[in-house]
Amino acid sequence: MSSKAQPTAALEAGSPELRFALGELRRTLRRALAFGLCSSLLALMPSWYMLEVYDRVVNSRNGLTLLMLTLAVLLAYALIQVQEWTREALLRHVARGFDQRLGGRVFEAALRAIRLRTPGGGQQAAQDLHTVSEFLRSPVVTAAFEAPMVVVFVLLVSAISPWLGCVTVAAAVLQGLIGWCNERATGPALREANRKGHAAHQYADRLLQNAQVVQSMGMLDNVHQRWRQRHQDALADQARASLAAGNWQAVSRLLQNVLSSALLGLSCWLLLHDQLNGGGGMLVVSGIFGARALAPFNQLVSQWPTVVNARDAWRRVVDLLAGQPPLAPGMPLPPPQGRLTVERVAAGAPGSSVTLLRELHFALAPGEVVAVIGPSGAGKTCLARTLLGLWPASSGKVRLDGVDIGTWQKAELGPHLGYLPQGVELLDGTLADNVARFGTPDPARLQAAIEAAGLHEFVQSLPDGLETCIGPGGARLSGGQRQRVGLARAIYGQPALVVLDEPNASLDEAGDVALAQLIETRKQAGTTFVVITHRTSVLSVADKVLLLVDGQQQAFGPRDEVLAAIQRANQQAQAASAARSGGMPPVSSPALRAPANV
Repeated sequence: MSSKAQPTAALEAGSPELRFALGELRRTLRRALAFGLCSSLLALMPSWYMLEVYDRVVNSRNGLTLLMLTLAVLLAYALIQVQEWTREALLRHVARGFDQRLGGRVFEAALRAIRLRTPGGGQQAAQDLHTVSEFLRSPVVTAAFEAPMVVVFVLLVSAISPWLGCVTVAAAVLQGLIGWCNERATGPALREANRKGHAAHQYADRLLQNAQVVQSMGMLDNVHQRWRQRHQDALADQARASLAAGNWQAVSRLLQNVLSSALLGLSCWLLLHDQLNGGGGMLVVSGIFGARALAPFNQLVSQWPTVVNARDAWRRVVDLLAGQPPLAPGMPLPPPQGRLTVERVAAGAPGSSVTLLRELHFALAPGEVVAVIGPSGAGKTCLARTLLGLWPASSGKVRLDGVDIGTWQKAELGPHLGYLPQGVELLDGTLADNVARFGTPDPARLQAAIEAAGLHEFVQSLPDGLETCIGPGGARLSGGQRQRVGLARAIYGQPALVVLDEPNASLDEAGDVALAQLIETRKQAGTTFVVITHRTSVLSVADKVLLLVDGQQQAFGPRDEVLAAIQRANQQAQAASAARSGGMPPVSSPALRAPANV
């Protein structure tokens, strides 16, 4: 009985952060409990009014007494409404306060889980926090607050007759058993339905993100059939859980109705044998008190799916926060100058045992530009994410100005870093929002970034200029425009280290020239660049070249020396291959080689 009557207490187990958030709101919860108890006590007034009318007014035929009794009960009704309204306001405050205290933490943990490819990330985390917050102001919590009054009503019924108290207690035990059976019948099916429903929702989101490919290649019917199958599976489990819950709710209501009639019949029998305390008026009162004693149980049984959903959401939030503990506050560090050191680094995708990078070791001084070249699948994108601390190194260290970049606070370091991923990721907002990284734009820095990325004329051609909304993912921009906006965002604020992953993949020849000019200008100001590229235009401004092949560092050094070494190795390989094949053209290339167009 206690586990169902105290769902908020059961939810408090599992996470210090969640317990702390609820602990700060415990005073408000106690006030809500007090108002709920007072409201439940005042609910006895109608029974008192009925007894007084039968006892005093009917016998005395005094209209003034009836008037005063009526005014008293009307005042009680008004107080009940005020107290219930206050209790609901307090519970809304608790729900809102809980969400505000944990919203930022859960959001940060979910983003980190996505980055590290661990469970719990994505929209589900925000939905789970919202589910728990809404639960704190749900009818289930209201019923739990009224649970202590069960003892009061049982004692009142027992005062009328111990036999009536025994029947009420037996009915309460049966109601608790019904709740347990309801949990056993609906819990697993409801959890499975939620899991499958979430998977179907994610599948639909991915389809919408690739809508153009799906429709253009005639894949709509096939993928819709797959989504429909997943959706139907979720609906089937939901229907099974709802059917079981409906059956047990019907049994719960039946028990409550039977109890009212049983108490009335038993009270009549006791009255006939002069064993009913209080006289004939207790015939009706005993039924009212018995129904009030079972009301919280009935409410919990009818709302049990809400309890299951909140409990599962709570557990997922607990697991998320446990898997992504809060970062310890570090000592504030001076702004980095851009000195990058890679010390015997090995790395791979988070959550994978496959090592994509092995034994990388090189260093860059502030203002130097390194061009990272190599065939597809060499680990260049993994290198970019490792240099920025997005993917942790499995061994070795990446240091910026001598500090391990993985331990540097992201909020502190972020403004000093720039990153342009291979797939440009823009957010729904204005051009100014995206370039200024959704902070308060600095007009001078914003204008400098726009001009450096070659967006000035494009912005001037827009009716709303920098206040133009670009849509989710920059959907209203072309590929080249998205690339330039992402580039402007990467260099906004003159960061110390900028990592560009295929920055000219969607640029034309003029864009290539502008990119080279941008890098040349910014490196003169002291910005360190790591540029991953397959195209030769960036090599003209590179100071050094890093060649990656199969995740290993094949060459690193001054640009001209590395390119000359690559050229000699390719010539030797071609000559050796031609000699082996009797003068035929070579059919393969050696391990040490640049991409074909480099």
